[in-house]
Amino acid sequence: MFSGKTEELIRRLNRARLAKQKLEIFKPALDTRYHELDVVSHDENAIRSTPVQFANDILLLAGTSDVIGIDEAQFFDEDLPEICNQLAKQGKRVIIAGLDMDFEGKPFGPMPDLLAIAEFVTKVHAICMQCGALASYSYRLTPDKDKVMLGEKTEYEARCRSCFVEGVADEA
Repeated sequence: MFSGKTEELIRRLNRARLAKQKLEIFKPALDTRYHELDVVSHDENAIRSTPVQFANDILLLAGTSDVIGIDEAQFFDEDLPEICNQLAKQGKRVIIAGLDMDFEGKPFGPMPDLLAIAEFVTKVHAICMQCGALASYSYRLTPDKDKVMLGEKTEYEARCRSCFVEGVADEA
C-alpha cells in the first residue's frame, strides 16, 4: 500500500508499449476506486485495462498479446497462478502487481503461489507513516475486519514491522 506497485507496473507496461509489444492489461472488476476501466496509481498515472471477474477471464482475453499486465493480483481467485503459468508457457511475459500480505500481516490471496513461481520478484516498500522507516505492512485504520476492503489513505497506512506490531498490540 502506497509503495509504488501500480506505478512500477504502469512504468514496465509503458516500456513494453514503446518496444511495440502487444499488451493486454487486467484488473479485478471489483476495483473501481479511481476508474472503472483504467489501472490508476495513487499518483494518478493511468493505463487502460480490462476489468475481469475471474482469473480464467484473463486467459480467454489475452489473445495474441506479448505482454500481460495484472494489477491488484491479491483480489483474484486461486486460479491466477495456474493462469499465469499457462500464459508464460505460451511465451507471454506476465507482469503482476499486488499486495503480498493483508491487513493482518498474513499472506494475501494467490500472492504466495505467484511469488513462488515467478522468475523475478521486485518487492517495493512504502515509508512507515509512524516512524519513517521502510514499510511493508498495510495497517488498517478502521475497525472493519473483512478480508477484502478497498481503501485509501483514510482506511490504511503503511507501517514498518515494529510499528505494525505495536499497533496490533494496542488494539488487543
